[in-house]
Parts: sequence; structure tokens; C-alpha cells
Amino acid sequence: MKNLASAGATQVADVFLECLGRASHHRAPYDYWLLKDALPANDLNAIVDLPFAPPDGAIFNGKRETNNSLRVFFNPDAQQKFAVCRRLVAGFNDPKVRRAIEKTTGTDLTDTHLRIEYCQDSPGFWLEPHTDIAPKKFSMSIYLTDSPGLKLAGTDIYRGPPDFDYVTSAPFGKNLGMIFIPAKNTWHGVGHHPVQELRKSIIVNYVTSDWRATPELA
Repeated sequence: MKNLASAGATQVADVFLECLGRASHHRAPYDYWLLKDALPANDLNAIVDLPFAPPDGAIFNGKRETNNSLRVFFNPDAQQKFAVCRRLVAGFNDPKVRRAIEKTTGTDLTDTHLRIEYCQDSPGFWLEPHTDIAPKKFSMSIYLTDSPGLKLAGTDIYRGPPDFDYVTSAPFGKNLGMIFIPAKNTWHGVGHHPVQELRKSIIVNYVTSDWRATPELA
């Protein structure tokens, strides 16, 4: 079993490294990378099939943290219960993956911790334009499903204040994704095009060692 788990983690790492190597780099209004085939197909399907019900009673006010008690993370408890959580955590903690991210994006992942969130955003969900907080050294969304109703539900990209002009959205689709390195100008959100169906994704962050919400960490 241990060898199978190790092989699964290696596959996660290898598939992502190949994806990162051919990612489409865009430079305006800030640097971001668009991804295709970011995860092994079997792992993506296993995430979609995880037995977590969509959040019940979520409040949609443009901020994820409003619903902190309903959020799902690939923390040690989830890893103990579900093999796919273990595989993803081990794969994204692979030193080769960390080095490749640093080389590609210019971020510094020294002394950072992995944080993976499983999101099931129901109709009506939206996020206001915002920049990620300083302890996040890497932000990546990987979308998990295909649906005509979600074609325009990828991460929205904005110019900054005062007008927060909408620029574009990352394409939403099965195994597509987006990377950016949080900075003062990386304005993004969700909802320029209304979310009309269940929007499933994972958010992968590497965060600094002073991250306070330790139950979120892998």
C-alpha cells in the first residue's frame, strides 16, 4: 500500500510539473499563468467524488471567510480518511514541485506550508475584487468540472483601484486552472458572470509559517 501511495504522489507531481512547463504566461494586468491538465484524471475524479456535501446555509457577501466554519481543507484529518487527499498533499509537497514553482513564478517558498481547500460554490456565490493576504506566497485554482452553465465562472481578473475594471476571466473547465503570486496588484474575484451551477475547484496555497489557522494546513 505504501508503494502505491508513493506512486500516486509521484504521478501528481509529474503531471503537474508537465502542466507547469507548458503553462500560458500572461503579464497584464499582472503576471498569471493558465493551466491545462493540471492533475491526473483519476485524482481529479476522486476529488469530485469526495463525500462532502455542498455547504448548507452559506452566506454570499463576497468574502470566503464569512463561511469559515463550512470550508473543507485537505488537512491531516482529511488525509487520514481519503487517499486522494494524501496523494495531492504529498505530490504538491514534493521538492521538485516546489523548486519548479519557484523557478517559473519567481516566488520564494522557503519555510512555507501547503494549504489545499476543496470548494463547492453553489449558485449565488461571488467574491468581490480583492488581493490575497501577504502570508500567501502562491495561489492556484484548479477547476474540477465541465458544464455549459459554468463556462464563464473562472477566476475574474481586475485592474486595481479606483475603478476595479474587469479585464478577463480564466477559462473554467475540467482540469483547467490559474496561478498567480499574491501581490498588491493581483486583484481577482468570482462573479462578474453569475455562478449558476455548483462550481467545484481546489485552491492550492503555500503560506508562511506564521499562518494562524493551523487546522487548514496540510
